[in-house]
Amino acid sequence: MGGLEVVAGALFDTTGRVLIAQRPPGKALAGRWEFPGGKLHEGEDAYAGLVRELREELGVEVHAAERLIRYSHAYPERTVWLDMWIVTGWSGEPRGLDGQGLKWVRVTELQGEDILEADRPIIEALNCRDGYDPGP
Repeated sequence: MGGLEVVAGALFDTTGRVLIAQRPPGKALAGRWEFPGGKLHEGEDAYAGLVRELREELGVEVHAAERLIRYSHAYPERTVWLDMWIVTGWSGEPRGLDGQGLKWVRVTELQGEDILEADRPIIEALNCRDGYDPGP
C-alpha cells in the first residue's frame, strides 16, 4: 500500500508565533489542531502544492519557503508522508476559507495544544531548528 503525500506550512507572525488550524466539522479528527496544508495532486511538486494549499485554505500567497522535515506517519488505514515547510515569505491575512478555526501559538506552547499525532514531530523540529528565537 502506497502513501498519501501531504504538504504543510509553518507561517509565523511578527511576534514569532506560528499559525495552527482546527479541523472543521465533518472532516476526520474534527476539532483537533494541525499545521495548515493538504494533499498533493498527482505529480505535483511539494513547493507548488504548498503554495496552492495555503492559497486555497488560508487566502495567503507564499513567496518563499524552505523544507523543515519530511517523514511518514502510519495510520491504521494508510501511511501519510508529511512534507513540512517553514514559510519565510508570504503576504495576505490568513483566514479559514475551509471553515476551520485558526490561532497563533508560541512554538514553546504547541505541546499544550491538541495537535494531531501525525504533526507532533513538527513541534520537535520547530523547537530544535537553528537560530530559533522564542521571543519575549
